[in-house]
Amino acid sequence: MADPVEIPAVTEWTMEMRDPADLRPAPLPSVEMTFSLARVPSPDVNRALYAAVGARVCWTDRFTWTHADWTRWVDRPELSTWIAMAEGTLAGYFEIEAQPGGDTEIHLVGLTPAFVGRRYGGYLVEQCTRRAWQRGGLWADLAGPATRVWLRTSSLDHPNAIGNYRRRGFTVAAESTSPKRVPDPSLAPWPLPTDPRTTRPVHEEVEDLVL
Repeated sequence: MADPVEIPAVTEWTMEMRDPADLRPAPLPSVEMTFSLARVPSPDVNRALYAAVGARVCWTDRFTWTHADWTRWVDRPELSTWIAMAEGTLAGYFEIEAQPGGDTEIHLVGLTPAFVGRRYGGYLVEQCTRRAWQRGGLWADLAGPATRVWLRTSSLDHPNAIGNYRRRGFTVAAESTSPKRVPDPSLAPWPLPTDPRTTRPVHEEVEDLVL
């Protein structure tokens, strides 16, 4: 693995949606995509999904987590993990958390590499957001209803991510830019074909994303 890289200017955005009526549908993907709630908490599954989806877009914050850390994270009634399937294949996933006061955070949402560039991204974000608004019923049944759905994204994410969120109805609530030291995103069992630790321009015309 390569050494950590200091990126001099990483822009981070907090995005939010305060009314489920603000959610705008995405175009349907070319084949059916299904979504299943993972009802058995599994640190091994969540860690594998985190690496598969996130390594190419600099998801590195959890690389130091132990198995016990992952277990504490997933084994909570307020956290739900949803697995997306298409063409009989794992296509992506998302984690959403019911927080106090009606806040519901989308922690992670993204596609596996084989499905990037195939116009699944917008639909994945739409379905993730719909389920975030359904807390207190579809999942986290003791948490009460959602009053705000929010997430964080950055210029290290897929360059189309923030545009995708905006098209679904999210607005920017806060923005900041600062240096960030990013560990090597390569994760066993194999190295990545290229090092994704670069800042990239944001493009809003493409529907696909990996976050």
